Amino acid sequence: MTDLHGRRILIVEDEYLVADDLARDLRGLGAEIVGPIGTLAAAVKLLATAPPLDGAVLDINLHGEMSYPVAALLAAAGTKFLFVTGYDAWTIDDRFRNVPRHEKPVHSADVVAALFGEERQTSGEA
Repeated sequence: MTDLHGRRILIVEDEYLVADDLARDLRGLGAEIVGPIGTLAAAVKLLATAPPLDGAVLDINLHGEMSYPVAALLAAAGTKFLFVTGYDAWTIDDRFRNVPRHEKPVHSADVVAALFGEERQTSGEA
């Protein structure tokens, strides 16, 4: 698997265990984890002041709020990101239909492949 030393990855996820497991796995590969962040407001605030990121993992639904404003900020900054969600592909906002989507629970290998290598088709993407 890819060595992630020196790479800053944002995790925006409101389910503590999902966020903690993913953060632990990515840290084990050398990544610097930003977050995990569990609310839309906190993620938007962080992006306003955070140094550049190398990638991000976004849950679509954060306590009933959609993470699309965070996705828009990441896209505008040119930061590669993916969605980790239980939502079907057809429900995703049209602006983000081409963003990789992985169903929960996501494997760190799929995150690394989506952000830093070729996309793996192992978790139900259309």
